[in-house]
Amino acid sequence: MVAIAVPGVSLPVPQTAAPKPTRIVRLFQHQDTVAWSCASSGVNAFIYQAGMAVDADGAYRAFHPSNRRGLDSLDHAGYPGHWWALATDTGKASGRPVVQRKGDPAPGYYVSMTSLYDATIPSERNPHRFVDAAHVPYIVLPPVGFKHAKLGDFATVINLRNGKLAGAILAEQSSSEVRMGEGSIALAKALGIDPNPRTGGVDDGVVYVIYPRTGNGKPRHPTEIAAISQHLFRALGGLHRLKSFLP
Repeated sequence: MVAIAVPGVSLPVPQTAAPKPTRIVRLFQHQDTVAWSCASSGVNAFIYQAGMAVDADGAYRAFHPSNRRGLDSLDHAGYPGHWWALATDTGKASGRPVVQRKGDPAPGYYVSMTSLYDATIPSERNPHRFVDAAHVPYIVLPPVGFKHAKLGDFATVINLRNGKLAGAILAEQSSSEVRMGEGSIALAKALGIDPNPRTGGVDDGVVYVIYPRTGNGKPRHPTEIAAISQHLFRALGGLHRLKSFLP
């Protein structure tokens, strides 16, 4: 066995021979996080290390008019006159938030939106239009990240603290003021990270590998996300290549 060396962390992995990556270059920086472009065996990717804030957007019980009943605080959805994460009666951030009705997944809760959505469901009042953070593993990028990837692209995320990894889909865009390193409730659970959007997450020790131009711009089922992401990660070289990709 050998270990992947990251400051303060060692992740044991099987020792196997592998060719050097074709290239690794600095791609972009967001605040104090640098993303590196890398490629292997025809698979392009970029990689960065950060913490993980837990995102509830798209979950049916993400936000509630009585703030404490929601999975997350309403502060993370906006404020009157500017609801960036909630569907509204006018379709604009300045409108009044839409409350789920009888027959919806969580009557009484607001309809929480994600940047990635199902275009076959035309109404923003329908909670099924959006990607459910409670069941779908997804990641979030700031605006600069979307110069290099698009909604619906696949990713692999590794928790260096326990060696767990999971496939994910790019489903959200954050504000440029927010630090990079964010994933859905379902992704946090898969990685053994506290999935509470209010109190959970980790400050560091998470590696994100994103595969540009691999998605079709549509939401995917979790099993499909897992299978495609696993295939791409293996083609990139898997865990035993991670050391050579990290700066």
